[in-house]
Amino acid sequence: MAEKPDSRDPFHHIFGHSDGASPSGAPGSKRELSRRERREAAERAEAEREASSGTRAAEEAAQHAREDEERAAAAAEIRARSERENEAVRARVNEKQSASARAGEGSQRQSADEGVHREDRSRRAQADERRARAEADAEAAAAEQAAPVSARVAATHGSLPNVTPTDHESPHRTDADTGTGRGDRTAHGNDPSVSAAAPTSADNTASDPEAGDSSDITKRHDPSDAEWLRVITGAVDTTPGDEPAAGGPGAAASSRSDRRRSTHLEYDQHEKKSRKGLIAGIVIVVVLALIVGGGVYAWNAIVPGITSIFATNEPDDYEGSGSGEVLVTIISGDNGSDIAKTLKDEGVIASQDAFYQLLLAQADPPVFQPGTYALAKKMSARSALDALQDPASKQANGFVIPEGTAMKDAFDLISSGTGVSVDDLNAAAADTASFGLPAEAKTLEGFLFPATYEFEPNTSAHDILKRLVDRMYQALDKAGVAPENRWNTVVLAALVQREAGLRDDYPKVARVFLNRSDPALWPSGLLQSDATVAYGTGNTHLVTTTDAERADANNPYNTYVHPGMVVGPISNPGDIAIDAAVHPADGSWLYFVTWNLETGETVFSNTLDEHEAGVRKWQQWMKDNPDYGG
Repeated sequence: MAEKPDSRDPFHHIFGHSDGASPSGAPGSKRELSRRERREAAERAEAEREASSGTRAAEEAAQHAREDEERAAAAAEIRARSERENEAVRARVNEKQSASARAGEGSQRQSADEGVHREDRSRRAQADERRARAEADAEAAAAEQAAPVSARVAATHGSLPNVTPTDHESPHRTDADTGTGRGDRTAHGNDPSVSAAAPTSADNTASDPEAGDSSDITKRHDPSDAEWLRVITGAVDTTPGDEPAAGGPGAAASSRSDRRRSTHLEYDQHEKKSRKGLIAGIVIVVVLALIVGGGVYAWNAIVPGITSIFATNEPDDYEGSGSGEVLVTIISGDNGSDIAKTLKDEGVIASQDAFYQLLLAQADPPVFQPGTYALAKKMSARSALDALQDPASKQANGFVIPEGTAMKDAFDLISSGTGVSVDDLNAAAADTASFGLPAEAKTLEGFLFPATYEFEPNTSAHDILKRLVDRMYQALDKAGVAPENRWNTVVLAALVQREAGLRDDYPKVARVFLNRSDPALWPSGLLQSDATVAYGTGNTHLVTTTDAERADANNPYNTYVHPGMVVGPISNPGDIAIDAAVHPADGSWLYFVTWNLETGETVFSNTLDEHEAGVRKWQQWMKDNPDYGG
């Protein structure tokens, strides 16, 4: 018969003993169970705290990362602003130095420059010394603050065992290893271009209203502040711990002492990281203060000294229209600043700034033509501007070649307009191959396009002629003339240019010479042009000839003796004559005579009788105008 269980034993159904005793005794079993439950509850609570702490740490890290990015952007803007201010200072110094050198104050400015350099080197040395003292003070202050922290931690937790860090620190190690932009912050603070001119700054912890008393380490040590310093400086130096394999001997839960040691180590390493971060943070704040103050310091300390050194008694602007004469050349592509510099260099104006500001104040931006201008010394900016826009001030450096002008006459015009000698032009023209002329061409005759030209001073003879030849090629291309037909087209166009009077007659004159070149219409093949005969005699102005000149077979240009098209161009044709040679009028005319040499009126005839009537009309006009051509 089974014994009745003792109803007072609440653990009877667990251990299965009717007398409430266990192998080790009921009281001992109850105590063991109570300790186990408390231990498990403590472990669960601690695990929850660790999980909660990890979550908070992650949130804080993210928040600090965002703050770090904002601070980095602010620091970059400060550095950029400081660079711009320093660049402005350097630009003003360079401008003053250039102005002084051009004014002929070499020896005086050299001494001033040496003084500036000595003063600049002295300031840099002083700035370096102050920066070194500031860094030393920052390190000393950080060391002084770090010592009580270690003492307080040791007093609170006892001696800390050398235990491998727990794995929850490895994410911070990864950030430090990869260097996600945090390690660069310190390097930026040592920018020599900024530090050289930047003043030193006192330890900012002394002026921090939230820092509190340095003796109250517990109040001042905010884990979030330490974490921020650690994040922005990357001052983390941890190694991941070795985790036991799952299921191995170390897989069981850590004892309370192990966890305590781990917790103590984490706190100690957090304090160490905080100390490192604090030092780096102080350095960063000091450097940022140097950067912020650098631009203002450079401006307030350096510029007044430079201004006093380079200051002169010269006015910013002269008065009146000046005196004397000076030639000033404006080159194609010069802007307002370039022109102002040229005027200052030549002694025309007192300062570049006065002239340039005057240009900016104009309602309509002034337009300057390249060329050489006759100005005066010591002109006001307004007088100089007016003179540059006055055509009378511009020195001739160009020329106009009318249609039908012969090469030798064109050379006279070019020489007169540019100052290049005719001999230089003839020498340059002799090298026909350099101009790409057709093989039949022996000279540049016919290939100097008639137009108005402007050249910069000192342009060579070859470059001038090359431009005229290239312009002729453009006209031929525009008219649709193939390169292989250039010679024949220019020869006919030059003849038409010299023989035709009125614009509407050009295509008809071209047709007459083409008809006379056709043996079926004109068996003799003689063009019988007075203009060709006159050209052969050296007369490039009139088209009248004598009986003797028309009978001279030694003249290769005498088309009264030599049949066929004339041997070469007798002038330089323009667009109208070229177009007439390419598109002659339709007709059977074999004769024409310009009976009025002033108006160019011409009679075209199909028969000799009609032509002789036109010749008599011309002869009468010549009697009525005996002085023509004289």
